[in-house]
Amino acid sequence: MLQVNLFIPCFVDQVYPETGINMVKVLESVGCKVQYNPGQTCCGQPAYNAGFFDEAAKVAQKFLFDFGTDTFHYIVAPSASCVGMVKNSYTRLFTQLGDEEALRNHEKIKGRIFELSDFLVNVVKVERIAGAHYEGKVALHDSCSALRECGLYHEPRKLLQNVKGLELVPLPDSESCCGFGGTFAIKFEAISVGMAEQKVRHAIDAGADTIVSTDPSCLMHLEAFAKKAKLPIKVMHIADILATGTN
Repeated sequence: MLQVNLFIPCFVDQVYPETGINMVKVLESVGCKVQYNPGQTCCGQPAYNAGFFDEAAKVAQKFLFDFGTDTFHYIVAPSASCVGMVKNSYTRLFTQLGDEEALRNHEKIKGRIFELSDFLVNVVKVERIAGAHYEGKVALHDSCSALRECGLYHEPRKLLQNVKGLELVPLPDSESCCGFGGTFAIKFEAISVGMAEQKVRHAIDAGADTIVSTDPSCLMHLEAFAKKAKLPIKVMHIADILATGTN
């Protein structure tokens, strides 16, 4: 039995808690033993992206402490963005600050943390979640972090293509940014909104009634635009789609 330690990112904890619950259901349905450390906090990405490296390092060091001493081997999160931060940006952060101890602790973790679809397909070796069912046409948004930091493309598609009733429709700009980018959406609001509009309207034009992604931050941004513009499309995390077979 694979032992999994959950990493629940800030957006999931505060905005989409049901996605975290659904991830647990999916992992348990494929035979994983799951645990959650309630003392965990942020991965440090917001501070890091804003250039507050000392503050980001403090949060990152806590992450290493929370997950580095656990006996559960794998760390799984419903966010490629946060996984990419831990796997890649911690190296740059601690190297820049000259923190050799943190770099050694990071080496023990970075090969054990996975985004959900990556873990299911490449570790558990599962491409079909039993009973998963969704009636609708789905456009998959490849988040920047999933595609470029975690190297994920086929993994979410393999899982979605095996969901009964789901039709995966091609999205012309599936690999382009949704416009969120953390503080980018605040500093460059007009550009950010324009990028979200392009993404949403392309999905609608492709015939989709639902946009799915591996990143809750992207989905939050796209959902906010779609609701404000009163457009006929909804957003769902891939964990929410896959968990339909576990209810």
